[in-house]
Amino acid sequence: MGTAYIGLFNMVFARRHGGQFILRIEDTDQKRSSPESEQAINDYLRWVGIEWDEGPDKGGPKGPYRQSERADIYRQHASKLLDTGAAYRCFCTPERLTEMRAEQRKGGGNIGYDRRCRALDPSEAESRIQEGLAFTVRMKMPVDGETVIEDALRGTIHYPNQQIDDQVLLKSDGFPTYHLANVVDDHLMEITHVIRAEEWIPSTPKHLVLYQAFGWEPPIFVHLSLLRNPDRSKISKRKNPVSLEWYREAGFLPQALLNFLALMGWSMQDERECFSCEELISEFDLQRLKVTEPVFDLQKLEWLNSQWMRLLTPEQLAGEIRGFMTEDRLTQILPLIHERLHRLDGFCDLTNYFFAMDIPFPIDQLKIKRWPTQESDGDDPTAALRALNKALKGLLEEIETLPALEAEDLERRLRDFCERTGWRTKELFMATRLVATGRSASPPLFETMEVLGKARIQYRFRRAIEALRVAIKK
Repeated sequence: MGTAYIGLFNMVFARRHGGQFILRIEDTDQKRSSPESEQAINDYLRWVGIEWDEGPDKGGPKGPYRQSERADIYRQHASKLLDTGAAYRCFCTPERLTEMRAEQRKGGGNIGYDRRCRALDPSEAESRIQEGLAFTVRMKMPVDGETVIEDALRGTIHYPNQQIDDQVLLKSDGFPTYHLANVVDDHLMEITHVIRAEEWIPSTPKHLVLYQAFGWEPPIFVHLSLLRNPDRSKISKRKNPVSLEWYREAGFLPQALLNFLALMGWSMQDERECFSCEELISEFDLQRLKVTEPVFDLQKLEWLNSQWMRLLTPEQLAGEIRGFMTEDRLTQILPLIHERLHRLDGFCDLTNYFFAMDIPFPIDQLKIKRWPTQESDGDDPTAALRALNKALKGLLEEIETLPALEAEDLERRLRDFCERTGWRTKELFMATRLVATGRSASPPLFETMEVLGKARIQYRFRRAIEALRVAIKK
């Protein structure tokens, strides 16, 4: 959701001024990146209505657009910084850095690199390289004075240099951090405006110092306010669904979602709330972007979605519903319920939890006779709920590591989880069934979870965990 929110304003600004909107894939973290995750980015951004002019799937004059394919470019630029003395090699081990931060926390001072390797003699550094010691490349930040940020939305921001760490630019595996890669890419791709979230404001001084070290003119920076929960905390999956997949699966219209995201950071001069992307582009003015923190109100989104649905003709609405209940999904569901279906009119009752996003979690149907002994407290039912709540949190963490849900993998992981934690499979599987379907009886559990999909399952687990938390508190 955050990616779509920021991407929308980048696209709209480019369209308004006849510019180019570029999609780059930041995949230098090899553990977290995959072709599947990149495809998901493409699919869901396009679903919500965000289209780019240049990118990995389209090509363009400034490619490649995957950062993993530009590693040599970053290494060359890191070497230039080393040659000019704007950066240095750091041989500190992860263990040494962990100990250093622990000591800093005890002392109550600033947490950051202590610059031990900053004054290392070049001959000594070369000797360590010859020994095969691993190293990172760090930037040399000024240790006094301040760096001034000129933000096109927020004005002038003064940042004391003593608060800024000597940031790692090149990791020991040879891949860049965000800071080096984005500065180099923005310059080489001739980016004129960088519109991003306000959480990057503390990093902007580092980027400006890099631009200065390279002798480049920086782009114009615009930092948008972060989306917030009603309690003003940063929007997160713990309190609100944040994946675009969830909103598509929940039956929101993409034009309504794009309209809603626009309202989070901008407003029409006539203050109307329902407007198209084309209307947004035609009237967009950077200075009308909001600096106040926008509250992500799901009820407001549902209301806006209803307004867009009313604009549809019956024929258009029928088309949207057919698109929601795709033939592929029906083909997946029907084998699971075929033997349970006695009349055609029973289809809706047997399958409603496949299509609905919100289903009840029937705590009263839980029948936990034995739970791990370390969680037990005699026959206290609250102890069982606490144990189950802990187990569901653990299962949710397992599920979140999966790129997609597959029945065999799910079953293996849940059985392994039971073995590790002491749960009986019968009881934890039944609880999982209640979480996933709201029913004590359903088609095969893991095949059902696969068809329900990751977004629904994650959401239902979080709802169940919250319901248990409330029940325990009572």
